[in-house]
Amino acid sequence: MAQAVRKLYNLGSSSSPISHLIYNKHKANSHGLYALSPWGKSIRCHFSVGNCQDGSSASSYTSDDGAGLSHQEFQRWQNGGGAFHKSACIDPTALIETGAIVHPKSVVGAYVHIGSGTVIGPSVTIGQLTKIGYNVALSNCSIGDSCVIHNGVCIGQDGFGFLVDEKGNILKKPQLLDARVGNHVEIGANTCIDRGSWRDTVIGDHSKIDNLVQIGHNVVVGKSCMLCGQVGIAGSVTIGDYVTFGGRVAVRDHVSIVSKVRLAAISCVTKDIKEPGDYGGFPAVPISEWRRQVASQSRTSKKRVD
Repeated sequence: MAQAVRKLYNLGSSSSPISHLIYNKHKANSHGLYALSPWGKSIRCHFSVGNCQDGSSASSYTSDDGAGLSHQEFQRWQNGGGAFHKSACIDPTALIETGAIVHPKSVVGAYVHIGSGTVIGPSVTIGQLTKIGYNVALSNCSIGDSCVIHNGVCIGQDGFGFLVDEKGNILKKPQLLDARVGNHVEIGANTCIDRGSWRDTVIGDHSKIDNLVQIGHNVVVGKSCMLCGQVGIAGSVTIGDYVTFGGRVAVRDHVSIVSKVRLAAISCVTKDIKEPGDYGGFPAVPISEWRRQVASQSRTSKKRVD
């Protein structure tokens, strides 16, 4: 009996000829194709076009609009159990959790972590070492390296663009461009970043965005900016580098803000800011002027009470 057990053990060992043949056959059946990733020659991504890890197709997965894609073209990713389309380019080190799905022609870089419930739309690109939380929706966008995208974030959806015709009907303006997020960017939970219409929406490298922030279409945010919670930026705004917005700051459409500006909480920018410095109020003015306004209003209120 012991001798038979040893024979079985030897047959099953990784160094045995039989196990080597079994491994090679399994590897050949997976039909894995490797190609260079967009981030350099040292990183390789995996075009996974073979069967699912368990040998069956993930037949429960369908396209987001229910048309144009066969459910049989989606398979189960071996690292995490999520679903992916066979045309997607996914690095073998990526982790796609159960319940997440990667759509056709998307690119997922090395050591990316995609949380459950997340949808990576068609042709989305995600850089290496990026972590994506639960229930995130990415479409019409690219994400850089080493980013953190928290739960519930939506990037790349249509912006709020409409016009009224001569009959008073509200017509939708085409929203056809993308959103581009740079490297080392962190985006807080339930933040929304719209895709562009006449230029791409851009978030610069090393910028940090808090929860519940709205960034409209065509907005360009420079590098190393900080946007605190509930900031709202209307369409086609241009923001320089090293800009800080306090909580609930609002910026009207088509405004430009120069680099190295800080805005106090609950301020509203209604016109271009062309000089670096601190600003506050509604409408936003230099911080010293805003403080004089607040002091004057306080004195006036006290006189009325007396």
